Amino acid sequence: MKTKIAVAPEIQVGGSLFSPEQLAKIGTILGADAQIEVTPFKQLYVEVSLDRRDAIIEEFKLVGLEVYPSGSTTKSLIACNFCKGAEEAGLDTARKLNLAIAGIETPTPLKIGYAGCALGTSEPLLKDIGVVKMRNTFDIYVGGEPKGLKTSIAKLLLTGLTEDRLVPIIKALIDFYKENAKGKEKFSKFIDRITLDQLKQIAG
Repeated sequence: MKTKIAVAPEIQVGGSLFSPEQLAKIGTILGADAQIEVTPFKQLYVEVSLDRRDAIIEEFKLVGLEVYPSGSTTKSLIACNFCKGAEEAGLDTARKLNLAIAGIETPTPLKIGYAGCALGTSEPLLKDIGVVKMRNTFDIYVGGEPKGLKTSIAKLLLTGLTEDRLVPIIKALIDFYKENAKGKEKFSKFIDRITLDQLKQIAG
């Protein structure tokens, strides 16, 4: 029996960079006939034998790869390339956020974007939840939708947040979505149904 897992490099300056060693390890473990899907959220989807899943995950981690569940979960953080530098663009903040939110089971796949400055090269306003660093504080946007003929830009929810508030607020938004979504309601439609004022109250 096969199962699908998501594989990604760590969040780093320069963006989603796989090393030759990591690519070689993926190829060696999966074999020549494997199908590897490149997803829109900077992950690779690969199928592995269910009985070897845990051992394969450990081998991937040994070469610095991160492994997440596939399907209806919060995806690993879709971050920018940190062109302003690790400290100014908040690389440590992005890594902490990713560690806290990636892989949470949700009604539909949830994409969370992070940009280290107003250039927004990771397109955070087209994500379900977007975080933008503005000098020493952060803004949170919600409800972006890049798919279909009716795309929508995320709406500003909160501004001027300190770093310590990011993880609790975003986890609260995810929990609220899980508890109140109607079936497999997409996050953007959920945001349209729930008022921003109500979300602000949830976010504290």
